Amino acid sequence: MQPVAAHNAREDGAASAPIEESAMAKWYRSIKESRLPWLLFYAGLTVELVIMLVDKSNYINPIEGQLFRLTFLIFFLKMLCTDHSRKEWCAILLLEAVGFVSYRVTGKNDIIRIVTFVAACKGIPLKQMLRYTFYVTLAGCVSIVVLALTGIYGEPTATGVFGHVGREALDAARYSGTLAASETRYTLGMGHPNAFSCMFFMLVVLGVYVWFDRMKWYIYLFVMLLNVGVYALTDSRTGMLITSAYLAGACLLTYCRALREKKFIYICGVMAFVFCLLLSVDAAACAQRVRDLQWCDYFLGEHFDNRHIEILSRIDEMITGRIVSLTDSERNDGMIETWSAFSCPENMDYYFDMGWVKLFYRYGIVPGILYVLASLGFVWQLYKKRDACGLLVFAILAVYTTIEAHLVSVYIGRNFLLMMMGYYCSSLRNTEPSL
Repeated sequence: MQPVAAHNAREDGAASAPIEESAMAKWYRSIKESRLPWLLFYAGLTVELVIMLVDKSNYINPIEGQLFRLTFLIFFLKMLCTDHSRKEWCAILLLEAVGFVSYRVTGKNDIIRIVTFVAACKGIPLKQMLRYTFYVTLAGCVSIVVLALTGIYGEPTATGVFGHVGREALDAARYSGTLAASETRYTLGMGHPNAFSCMFFMLVVLGVYVWFDRMKWYIYLFVMLLNVGVYALTDSRTGMLITSAYLAGACLLTYCRALREKKFIYICGVMAFVFCLLLSVDAAACAQRVRDLQWCDYFLGEHFDNRHIEILSRIDEMITGRIVSLTDSERNDGMIETWSAFSCPENMDYYFDMGWVKLFYRYGIVPGILYVLASLGFVWQLYKKRDACGLLVFAILAVYTTIEAHLVSVYIGRNFLLMMMGYYCSSLRNTEPSL
């Protein structure tokens, strides 16, 4: 009996001994612990930012599609070189499946690229990647401006009808075919004055968030004066007002620190987000009725609809006809009847300004709802971390996206909220590499 007992004891000991890690597993772990994932991420981000900046210039990029495939591969490798929990892998696989369905339906791989990029953001310090994005974007914008002003490449001004010619002139142009008066504004190489104003706004949002803890009142005042200067060049009221609102909110949070801890402001941020979504859906559903009301008002001098449509019509006037613009195409592209579960190929190449409408129109109702849910989860993480300035960034960009579609784009480099989501919505944030 003793030899049998000894044999069983040896078997028990062998069973309890740790399994030796294979050479392949050691190699894979060494890669994940090296700086390679960090280098992969910044290589892909650099290419994406350059693609975005080239799009903002007058140059037509002939290899844009190939570069998108390259950045997808880079971010995919970075994602594989990052530790993810089981729940995270399940979420990634589910969203990639949604992206694959979207690709099969529309022929565009935007969602697959976006999901992979967000997953690749894990393990990268948030302020580090946003600071890098700020510097590269600033350098690119300055280069575009200098090239335009020196006459080397790009036009510093543009002449056309930009929408601020008055309600009567716009109605005459829209309903009777009368040409509205044109005007000249500064674009500084970016093709459109609103594009220049938009890039200034994005840089302000990025810069204030990254250096929020070091902001002073005189810095806010200086940036506000720059904002006034950009408005004088572009006459972009939307850009000026939204930038002013952001600076005022950030200044308030800087000097009223108690507000950062209040649950109330996070609730207000969610309510602002929901209101923007509801307004966008309402506009997409009622755009034709708003157009009909304005037509009757122009030709007959009478209103033929209810109070609800009159309010939408007034909102449309304030946002320079963006709601009515949804009825400018033969099939009313952007209106709710052109939405579907996963969109369609016809929705990929038509452009308009309303960002939340474009989200559901271009990518479909199912991906749109998933993005909304991800946004709400992102706000919850902001609340848990009491990142009040992050909440301000989210809320102000939600408002901006209601009237502009800058963030709803194939260009990942435009939407730095994706980096914030990738950082905040991952459960393991304690593996950040050192600088």
